[in-house]
Amino acid sequence: MADARGALFGTGPVVLPQGGPLYLQLKRWIEDAVTRGTIQPGDALPSERDLATKVDVSRVTVRKAVQHLVRDGILVQRHGSGTFVAPQPHRFEQSLSQLTSFAEDMARRGIAVRSVWLDRGLYDASSEETMALGLSPNERVARIERLRISGDTPLAIERASLSSSILPDPGEVGTSLYTHLERSGNRPVRAIQRIRAANLGEADAKLLEIAEGAAALHIERIAYLASGRAVEFTRSVYRGDTYDFVAELRVGEGTRK
Repeated sequence: MADARGALFGTGPVVLPQGGPLYLQLKRWIEDAVTRGTIQPGDALPSERDLATKVDVSRVTVRKAVQHLVRDGILVQRHGSGTFVAPQPHRFEQSLSQLTSFAEDMARRGIAVRSVWLDRGLYDASSEETMALGLSPNERVARIERLRISGDTPLAIERASLSSSILPDPGEVGTSLYTHLERSGNRPVRAIQRIRAANLGEADAKLLEIAEGAAALHIERIAYLASGRAVEFTRSVYRGDTYDFVAELRVGEGTRK
């Protein structure tokens, strides 16, 4: 464990990136130092007083910048020890052009994953589930909820709902929901997926082992059979510090000259 003071301050004057409130400028400056590797995971951050003096800002500004960096998982505070650069988890890229399950996607990369089941059961459908899946009145749903983990790092929370006629016994689902559905001829062939940024609430933050309010990706997917029937309605929460979603874009035929 090293003191990051020399590496962070260097020998010249500190020049903060311009734009926005002063605490956000300081936050970006520290983030840039972590991204460039100027300060490494485990390095101790200079004290609040040292930062304020060297950067020529108030201690309130420093405190607010550090609080935001802790919330975003860039820094970690240890009671009685100080503030440190947090371990930076490995980032994963997932294509938006292919419909695969989480387990299948990780298997292609040679990455071992495991699941902690949070819920598997049959329930009365909510109005949201009824609309998304096109259910008949009083039709029940199978819900499976699990925490996806790679190594010791929780990556995502998946909450899937399916008609009970498609999945009559959710307890039979193993590592991959899509592999299970394929056995009964009910594997989806296309999906509509919506992604939005959000901040984690207390319960999900605890499951993902990051700070409440940290950035996350909320993904809602409705998947369909070849017949057009909606077969899966899934709402997932991915850690914002571990996942990048990648899409390949092509120029449309009508726009070419």
